[in-house]
Amino acid sequence: MYKKVIALAIIAGSLLCGYILMDPDFKGEQKIPDNPPVDASTADKRADYFALHGWEVEEISSKDITIPSDFSEEYEQYAVLQDKQGMPLREYAGESGKLYVYEVKNYSPSDNQMFAELLVCDDTAIASLVYSDNGGSLSFAVS
Repeated sequence: MYKKVIALAIIAGSLLCGYILMDPDFKGEQKIPDNPPVDASTADKRADYFALHGWEVEEISSKDITIPSDFSEEYEQYAVLQDKQGMPLREYAGESGKLYVYEVKNYSPSDNQMFAELLVCDDTAIASLVYSDNGGSLSFAVS
């Protein structure tokens, strides 16, 4: 019986040591990795981003923009969507970027034409959205 207790204590101690080595802060929190940046440095990489999420797109326009330093209520709603997707829009407030607009080729509910947008700063995708041509009454996160 004494040998079983010692063996059990050794096993428990080993498991505890292993846990401490894996979580040195010993907070017991699951660490969630940050989303890796999305490379948007080329047209192919931007299209690949949408394809990764099931969207077939064709670029139709692009324009230079400045991300507002202070978000309006509407822009804040857009930022919340980006937060949910893990896109770093807020980190680029006040900076210049480029907005790419695409026609979605593989989805058109109720015969609405669909578009996709990708906002890029420093060759990194920082925001994305898919929406309908009728004033955006249908809009989706890309991921």
